[in-house]
Amino acid sequence: MRVGAFVLAAQFPGQGQGEALHRAVRTAEVAEEAGLDAVWLAEHHFVPYGVCPSAVTLAALLLGRTRRLRVGTAVSVLPNTHPVALGEQTALLHITSGGRFSLGVGRGGPWVDLEVFGAGVEAYESGFPEDLDLLRRWLTEPRVGASGERHGFREVAVVPRPAEALEEDGTGPEVIVACTSPSTVRMAALRGLPMLLGMHCGDEEKAEQVALWRRTALAAGHDPQLVRSAGHVSAGVCQLADRTVDARETLLKAMPGWFRLGLGAHVTVDGRTRAMRDPAAYTELLCDLHPVGRPELAAERLAATSERTGITRFALLTEGSGDLAATEENVRRLGAEVLPLLG
Repeated sequence: MRVGAFVLAAQFPGQGQGEALHRAVRTAEVAEEAGLDAVWLAEHHFVPYGVCPSAVTLAALLLGRTRRLRVGTAVSVLPNTHPVALGEQTALLHITSGGRFSLGVGRGGPWVDLEVFGAGVEAYESGFPEDLDLLRRWLTEPRVGASGERHGFREVAVVPRPAEALEEDGTGPEVIVACTSPSTVRMAALRGLPMLLGMHCGDEEKAEQVALWRRTALAAGHDPQLVRSAGHVSAGVCQLADRTVDARETLLKAMPGWFRLGLGAHVTVDGRTRAMRDPAAYTELLCDLHPVGRPELAAERLAATSERTGITRFALLTEGSGDLAATEENVRRLGAEVLPLLG
């Protein structure tokens, strides 16, 4: 089982944006010290829910600050950037970090980002498969051209080539797809790409998504061994305390205000109606679903999720208190008191 930190660079009420970004950087540094496997970086635009607008850029910084830690994006919003530009950035980080970079990609949402960056709502609603396939070609082929509905250009050389850079295995960077619906699960499975599953999902729903992914991948002819060891990632929340009631109270005091401020700032690109979860009820749900409480309880919940779903990689939000010192302590306790219980 591999446990990492999920970093949103969340701006809590009363905090500055620099404070949130500093906490994000420190989370990664402490995660490496504490023995965690990875950090996964979120990307958002124009909202305080997360103040990192480029997960790839922050990943570059953190790869330079660390020596062992895997750094991944969770996720880079593909409709907001050109797949070739993202592919070049990914190749650069893959090579210069010695293969420690993982690229997570997703559709994002129907937000005003699509207007600002010029992609339009069509990129969100129907363009993701074409973008994803062009990105994957860039990461695996020596020369790439395009003649699709969204992208068209003459064949050019891939420089640098990520698949040739690491002579010991010759593999390119890992690509993971954020999946929030059966259609995105099938899309990832057809391509043999592992999934990132959201923290709003419980074990039963994640088990169903993994089962659908496996059926679809096998039907598409993917190697059964690769299907069994796909390496899906489960996002969640972790808050540790000597008493479970104290861990829950920490999150219930801080997270609803962050949700209300951050999620409430989203603006849709086309004026469509959207519903926001009740912040307090959503925090209660996350406390019920994830490793929130005593270290022993946290380990039990992680082990149970892994057994029920078959998922062995976790990206856990550890900044739910909104406080830098508390976040650092939380990450250290995760490494010192929970990881040993997971073997």
